[in-house]
Amino acid sequence: MQHADVLILGGGLVGATLALALDRHGLSTIVIDPADPSVTLSAGFDGRASAIASASHRMLEAIGVADRLSGQGCAIRQIRVSDGLEPGALDFIPDADDGALGTMYENRALRRALADSMGESGVDFRPLTRAVEVDRSATGVRATLSDGTTVTASLLVAAEGRNSPTRAAAGITTANWRYDHAAIIGAFHHERSHENIAFEIFYPTGPFALLPLVDDADGHRCAIVWSVKQAQGPAMLKLSDRAFLAEAEKRMGGFLGTLYKASPRASYPLGFHHAAAITAERLALVGDAAHGIHPIAGQGLNLGFRDVAALTEVLVEGRRLGLEAGDAQLLDRYRRWRSLDTMMVAGATDVLTRLFGIPGRTASAVRRFGISAVNAIPPLKDRFMAEARGESGALPRLLQGMTI
Repeated sequence: MQHADVLILGGGLVGATLALALDRHGLSTIVIDPADPSVTLSAGFDGRASAIASASHRMLEAIGVADRLSGQGCAIRQIRVSDGLEPGALDFIPDADDGALGTMYENRALRRALADSMGESGVDFRPLTRAVEVDRSATGVRATLSDGTTVTASLLVAAEGRNSPTRAAAGITTANWRYDHAAIIGAFHHERSHENIAFEIFYPTGPFALLPLVDDADGHRCAIVWSVKQAQGPAMLKLSDRAFLAEAEKRMGGFLGTLYKASPRASYPLGFHHAAAITAERLALVGDAAHGIHPIAGQGLNLGFRDVAALTEVLVEGRRLGLEAGDAQLLDRYRRWRSLDTMMVAGATDVLTRLFGIPGRTASAVRRFGISAVNAIPPLKDRFMAEARGESGALPRLLQGMTI
C-alpha cells in the first residue's frame, strides 16, 4: 500500500500545478485523474485559452514549468475596456519597467507543459483511474482506486472542478446560480495586429472579449470569449465560419480588419458558485472545486493558482514545524488565507457582470461615467492593474517568484 503526503483528485491545470509545487518542495503526491492523456493532450481537445496573470506566471517559473512554455505565450501589455463601441475606453497600460499584465496561453500548451513536467518529477500520476471509495478520519486518508489498489495520505485535495463529487460527499454546500449566458469560445486570424492588447467590450447581451495570441504562419491571432444569451448558444455554434466571423467583425467595428480562418468553436454555460467551506477533516478544496466565477475578468484559473500557492506555502511551512499535511491547524490557516480573497474576487466579477448587463441609455451613460472616473483617478486605476496582475493582498511566496 503506497502512502503520500497529499492525495490529489483531479489532474487538470490546477491539480497538476499543485502536485508539481509540492514535489518541488519535497512533499510526496499521488494524482488520480480519470481522463485519458491521449485525448486531453490532443490538438483538438480544448480550444480555450487562459490569461495567466504575471504573479501566476512567476509561480510557473519558480516550479520549473515556464521554460516549457517558451515561445508559446503572448504578453498582454495593455487591457482596453469599453462600453460597446462608444468612445471613452478605459486603457490599463503599465509603466515600461513594470512588465506585462499577464500572458495568454492556449490551454493545450499549458496542459502539455504540466504533463511533461510531471513526467520528469517525483509526482505519482495515475491517469485513467478513479477513486471509488475514500475514507477520511482523524488518522489519515485511505482511498480504494478503480484499478483495485489502495493508497493512503495525510491530506486529500479535491481539484475535480465545478461538480466536485468529493465536495458533495463531504457535505459542503455551495452558493450557486446560473447566468442567462453561454460563452462561445474559439479563435480566429485577423488582418491587423492586436498589438498585445486584450479587449473587453461590454454589451447588454454580455461581454465580448478578444485576447491576444501569439502569431503563427497564417498571421495575427486572437482568442474570443463571446457571451451570448443562453438560448442563442446553439444557433451561434451552427453558424458557418464565414457567418460567425461576419457577426464577430460587426461586434468589433472592424478595428482588427478582416477576420479569417476561424478555429472550431465550443459553448459553455456560465454560472457562479462558491463553496461554503474550503476545508474539512483532512480535506482541502482548490480551483473550481472551491469557487467558480464569470470569465468577465479572466481570473478563474488565476484564483486556482492562488489556492495552489497558498496551500503549498502552508503545507511546506507546516512540514518544517513537524506537522503532517492534514493537520487541522494548517488547514485552518489555508481557509483563513484564501476565503476572503476568493469571496472578494467572486463578488466583484458578479457585480461587474450584472452592472454591464443592464440595458438602456441611462445605464450605458452611468457605465461610461464610471470608466471615465477610473481613468481620472490614478490610484484606483493602479488598484485595478494590481488585480489584473494577481498582485493584490497577502501574496504567497510562489506568486512572488520565490521558492518557500
